Amino acid sequence: MSRIVHEFTTDIPVWKPYVKPLDLTEASPEQLDALKITPSNTKVSDYVLVLAHDVETLKHRTPLFNGVMYNKGGLSRAEREIGAVGASIVNRCIYCAAVHAGRYNQLTKDETVIDAIFADGVDAEIEPRLKAILDFSVKLSKCPQDANEDDMQALVDAGLARDEILDLILSTALFGWANRLMHTLGEPIAE
Repeated sequence: MSRIVHEFTTDIPVWKPYVKPLDLTEASPEQLDALKITPSNTKVSDYVLVLAHDVETLKHRTPLFNGVMYNKGGLSRAEREIGAVGASIVNRCIYCAAVHAGRYNQLTKDETVIDAIFADGVDAEIEPRLKAILDFSVKLSKCPQDANEDDMQALVDAGLARDEILDLILSTALFGWANRLMHTLGEPIAE
């Protein structure tokens, strides 16, 4: 029997959609074309197959996601994942938090940062640069207009350059949107 997962975890739950994912054998040429660029080099997820019901949106969503999360330069991949985790914690998106926490752990080969964040949230005792990234992503996710010049200065003081700050804003904002979309289209379950 499966159950909905309510606690943050690095064990990635199954995302169970409320909407039937696209059956690839029934996909239109437009849907197949939109599915050519997936968020990673793995199989096409049920989430993307649900999004494929809206071809026009998917055609724009996937390149945007790839550009924000995988582009060269700027903020490191691991630090972008911290932005995604911060947004996902605020939005209580258990699935996204697990996926991006796992990616952070995989990229850094270190589980202590995510363990601290999942245990203590914004009070986590982590290195100052990561703490500044987490604090900013949480504040931006809670109420975007509350992020101000002092928050930008805190990022600069932690050693982030302008292009890194932009990447953090983009990754955090992307997950503010993605989390809400995932909540309305499905739920995380443990089987």
